[in-house]
Amino acid sequence: MIPPILRENRNFRRYFIGQSISMLGDQVSLIALPLTAVLALHASPAQIGALLTVALIPNLIFSLHAGVWLDRRGRRRQVMIATDLGRGLVIATVPVAYAFGHLTWAHLYVVAFLSGTLSVFFFVAYGAFFQVVVPREDYVAANSLIHGSRAFSFLAGTSLGGVLVQLLRGPYALAIDAVSFVGSAFFLGRIDAEEPPGAAHESGGLMSGVRWIWRNGVMRAALFGVATLNLFNFMFFALFLLYATRELGVRPATLGIVLGAASIGTVSGSFVTAQISRRIGVGPTFIIGCFLFPAPLILVPAAGGPYWFVLSLLFVSEFLSGVGLMLLDIMAGTIMAGTVPTVLRSRVSGAFMVVNYGVRPLGTTLGGILGTLIGVRSTLWIATVGALLGLAWLLPSPIPRMRDVPAEAPE
Repeated sequence: MIPPILRENRNFRRYFIGQSISMLGDQVSLIALPLTAVLALHASPAQIGALLTVALIPNLIFSLHAGVWLDRRGRRRQVMIATDLGRGLVIATVPVAYAFGHLTWAHLYVVAFLSGTLSVFFFVAYGAFFQVVVPREDYVAANSLIHGSRAFSFLAGTSLGGVLVQLLRGPYALAIDAVSFVGSAFFLGRIDAEEPPGAAHESGGLMSGVRWIWRNGVMRAALFGVATLNLFNFMFFALFLLYATRELGVRPATLGIVLGAASIGTVSGSFVTAQISRRIGVGPTFIIGCFLFPAPLILVPAAGGPYWFVLSLLFVSEFLSGVGLMLLDIMAGTIMAGTVPTVLRSRVSGAFMVVNYGVRPLGTTLGGILGTLIGVRSTLWIATVGALLGLAWLLPSPIPRMRDVPAEAPE
């Protein structure tokens, strides 16, 4: 049965289809890009960490500026279309360079930085445009569908990515992502929703989004809690594929299939999140997600023994983590969409990203350094246990007592 919001809201339907195509391609790249570095360029732990850091560093440099610029300019859909096409072109250069024997580390670093920069502008525009195509009463349903699609992309994209990397030797698998960005741009171009005009004379300045978050107890706690989680999670992410393939001896295709199968957890999480939030409330559901997302990953550095047992632990850890990720992401998107005024949304998104995404290159850098100094497995122990510290910001905040979608806060 087609959900009512997809059947009745044409603009959201086009938005949803475009994002679904793009997310599927992204999941192929998520496994294809680091494995390209490992298999084609024989990457070390430090080089993997550096590559991921270069992709994430634009969040620190450009997020605040992008938020102010977009709130003043408006026309966020045009920006999203342009950045989709730009990312597709940039990603496509990797398989082309590899085909002609000219793929180098310098090329990968440039691609990582440019695609990361374009992604900053896309995602800063994304939140405010979501409020344009989705009415407030449908925030939970719309977020559940979008993240359900994301969950399916984990299931299909990761499995497809692992197989394509093994069959096509990494770089050629990235062509799938390049094509997906064109598909996303096509469907965004067919949306005819009217956006509110930009605040051309807005004078709040570069730090206005930061000040607003600091004054709002809900968003302040959510930001610091999720940022702490992401700092340690990206330490884990920087080394996970290297650890699984080199130290646990899992082949790329097998790893892709295991992770893809485990992504059933994310699909399941997207289906049950709305029901759980109705039963226990929006805030408690978010808190449970912030625990369940990182906690099961402790099984990864604990893995050992027979090969089948190692694969089982990887499956269980990723399955349960996927359920937690959906609880976290759907409720985080709902809380932010409900709380932040539309006129401030891009600036708040930019400020949120500069911290939440800004800690990610720090995490990948720390992961690469610690992986080299103390070993990959020891670093994964630090990363998985440390991520739970994010709860220290969330539990004393108003979030655990939040039952429904929060009312819009004052500007």
